[in-house]
Amino acid sequence: MNRLGIAAGLTIGILGGGVAAATMTSGPDFRGLFISINLPWMSPPAVADVGHGETQTEHSASKPQAENHDAHAEPYQGGGHDDEDGNVRMASEQVASSKIDVRPAGAGLIRKRLRVPGTIIPDRNRVGRVPSKVVGTVVELKKRLGDHVSAGEVIAILDSREVADAKSEYIAALVNFRLQDTLYQREKTLFEKQVSSEQRLLRAEATYQETLVRRDVARQKLSALGVSEDAVARLSDAKQSATALERYEIKAPIGGRIVEQLVDIGTPMGGEGQAHELYAITDLARVWVELTVSTQDLPQIREGQRLTIEASGVPRTTDGEIIFTSPMLNQDTRSARVVASVDNQEGVWRPGSFVTAEVMVGDTKADVAIPKTAIQNIKGQSRVFVRTNEGFEVRPVTVGHDDGKSVAITSGLKAGEFVAIANTFLLKAELGKSEAEHDH
Repeated sequence: MNRLGIAAGLTIGILGGGVAAATMTSGPDFRGLFISINLPWMSPPAVADVGHGETQTEHSASKPQAENHDAHAEPYQGGGHDDEDGNVRMASEQVASSKIDVRPAGAGLIRKRLRVPGTIIPDRNRVGRVPSKVVGTVVELKKRLGDHVSAGEVIAILDSREVADAKSEYIAALVNFRLQDTLYQREKTLFEKQVSSEQRLLRAEATYQETLVRRDVARQKLSALGVSEDAVARLSDAKQSATALERYEIKAPIGGRIVEQLVDIGTPMGGEGQAHELYAITDLARVWVELTVSTQDLPQIREGQRLTIEASGVPRTTDGEIIFTSPMLNQDTRSARVVASVDNQEGVWRPGSFVTAEVMVGDTKADVAIPKTAIQNIKGQSRVFVRTNEGFEVRPVTVGHDDGKSVAITSGLKAGEFVAIANTFLLKAELGKSEAEHDH
């Protein structure tokens, strides 16, 4: 113990002298020498222990934090609606309840279509004008504007002196014919019994033939005026032949709807400067579409091609067929007149309406084709939803030709793979929702 104390005292003394010398001497070498002296046994042992303890504490604290982050991420990936690749996870029950139709991709035909403008016009074979063939006055209109009529239906009645004269002439010819027929038959009987001469028989036969011709001429005149066979038959009845001779019935030439009423009751008809038509009737069960096709597109158009028409504000489309292609060009527009016939049973297409027609001008075979409804634009890229066991894989694809209904897939999808083709906007919405939650 004494030796240790003496050693310690000497050491302190030596150090004290060094410090004093360093204080008195201003040389950098002494300061550097003093600073470089390391006395490890004078350092408190607790410093190393504390430093080591702090290191352990930081490590043990950081490790649980990493584990907690992983624990938070795993439930999100396993129980959410999308994974790291952006695919949508959805149970089969949810797919069925959302009415997401899934079909296999396969080979198909992509129809090439040419879009051209057009105008609806009435079918000229279904338009009827109702004229008056006689001079007279309108006394009754049985139909009004907008009414539906049938072919042969009486729609108006006129009073006409011209008709009355023609009927009177026919009645007179008919009465004279009946008389001469009776006389001829009598003379023929007397001649057979050798009571009358042959000359009387020949004279009676000639008179009979003359009255027969007059009767037939009078009847043809009535037919030319438009008097019906029923009316002529009534004139043959002696009890009714002299009644209402001036009455003239006008019948509908075709069935359809009255789209124009051109006269009123009391309107004079048929004379110079007078009206000549009573009604205009149109059957709009079928209509025409007059298309304007440029000379550049004309080689693709031919009669018999199918087309589809549509118009803004009309919630449906209608198919039709091209029935006429003009061999001549319009000198002003340098375009050809093309006419198509389309069905219009429901009266959707009104004459005068502007439409757009898609003419099917050719077919292109595609190894992989899917409905256009299966394509969704996500982040500026065309993508489809391919069915998987967990839900749907969002896959980018390259699209080729499309005809408005089907689209060709040139890459990104194989034939036989099942893709969603209906209500795909629900999958797109679910994908966007899940990505937003993931970014948050």
